[in-house]
Amino acid sequence: MPLVTNLHSPERHLIELRIEHADLNALIDRAATDSPVDELMMRRLKKRRLLLRDEIAQVERELEPNEPA
Repeated sequence: MPLVTNLHSPERHLIELRIEHADLNALIDRAATDSPVDELMMRRLKKRRLLLRDEIAQVERELEPNEPA
């Protein structure tokens, strides 16, 4: 039985975010080797990557809340 069966579950959303983040990392790495480097595109990609990282952290906190005090 698959771990994530609900298409709209937070767990599935987290997996999708992590995949998109990894794809962006690869795209940024490839774009950095281009000459000349498109600085505007790089800034946009890096900004999107940071937003994804923040969203991943938020979903992780929702899935694993801190212990009650």
